Amino acid sequence: MIDWNKIDTVLLDMDGTLLDLNFDNHFWKEFVPLKFAEKQDLSLEAAKLQLQPRFKSMEGKLEWYCLDYWSEVLALDIAGLKAELSGLIAVLPHVTEFLERAHQSPKKLYLVTNAHRGSLGLKMEKTCLQVFFDAIISSHDLGFPKEQADFWRLLQQQIPFAKQSTLLIDDSLAVLDAARQFGIAHLISVSKPDSQLPKKNITAYPAIEDFRELMAGL
Repeated sequence: MIDWNKIDTVLLDMDGTLLDLNFDNHFWKEFVPLKFAEKQDLSLEAAKLQLQPRFKSMEGKLEWYCLDYWSEVLALDIAGLKAELSGLIAVLPHVTEFLERAHQSPKKLYLVTNAHRGSLGLKMEKTCLQVFFDAIISSHDLGFPKEQADFWRLLQQQIPFAKQSTLLIDDSLAVLDAARQFGIAHLISVSKPDSQLPKKNITAYPAIEDFRELMAGL
């Protein structure tokens, strides 16, 4: 699937790529509505009906990923609630093996995520994956989400990379689209970001179900 001789830099997403998206899906679709319902004295169904359009309206914006934003608008301690549910944080199958091998290679390895630093810190504390990366970049550091062109322009200023020899692996098609428009040559999607949901049928990009598919030749 990938000619590793052509790759000098590997950019890796976190949620849904390295980590099981089940944590985030359960957190936002079930746990936050439950806590919101309790605080507002609503039924769970009524809370979900209120929250779904609010969440939808922020998709693709930096605020969608910002714990401070949601803590303020929902009057909930989002970071605290994430910590409460942190037992669900899990690394996807064969990710650690891939990272160990990539880390031992001469290639530069970067974690590039939309996750807020509060969430990122919690997840690194639970998984200890930070040891594999040359640097970890949150979109909140740059002021733009990965879905926007400005993110990639600023990222290249922060960690110089050659577009033709860079690989991005991400479960978000919108992020992959933005990276392709920026000119990143090698793009791979993840077809099973959530272990509790069926595999996605992805046709726009080469897709892997787990990282064993990329380890040949690395």
